[in-house]
Amino acid sequence: MPTPPVDDHAGEAEATARLGASIRRLRHARARTLVQLAEATGLSHPFLSQLERGLAQPSLSSLRRIAVALQTSPIELIAAADAPGPSAGRIEVHRRGEGRVDESFGPGDARMLAHGARPLHPLELEGANTEPGEVFTHREDEFVYVAEGEVRVDLGDQELRLAVGDSVYYVGGVPHRWWSATGGRYRLVVVKQGTSVPAEDG
Repeated sequence: MPTPPVDDHAGEAEATARLGASIRRLRHARARTLVQLAEATGLSHPFLSQLERGLAQPSLSSLRRIAVALQTSPIELIAAADAPGPSAGRIEVHRRGEGRVDESFGPGDARMLAHGARPLHPLELEGANTEPGEVFTHREDEFVYVAEGEVRVDLGDQELRLAVGDSVYYVGGVPHRWWSATGGRYRLVVVKQGTSVPAEDG
């Protein structure tokens, strides 16, 4: 029996719907209205409404603005679109190399190590950027462990150099960014607290 053809359009629509749902959940967790998000991003209210309902696709520039306004990173929003929907499963296994998402916003790529509404959001990030890049700030605490290479970490009022086996934990609200300390590749395991999402408001 021949294998039925894959419907690429259906897969793209599902990814768009997952991205929109993820943005909506995060907006609720930040207690922001669509009007407030529109003002913060410079994007129109109707466009954001369509985006959250899976009826529109954002440009990379728009997605970056949304991520910054919602105090998250663009890669986490992209990974949400690439990932399966929230799972109630007690055990979730990921093999190395599976589910990698090209960041497309800067150097490096990443993959989420857990999906859905989890209390922790771990991800693996690889890169070789030698420039600091963009600063991110979010409400959740975050833990970074260096699995390969050496990195410099800018935490606003201090800069650290971390090697394999080193780690750093910082509370929500601390601005942060990292880059290669040697010009070579690095691999980090980053664990961020999950956001607590209020009840849906329809």
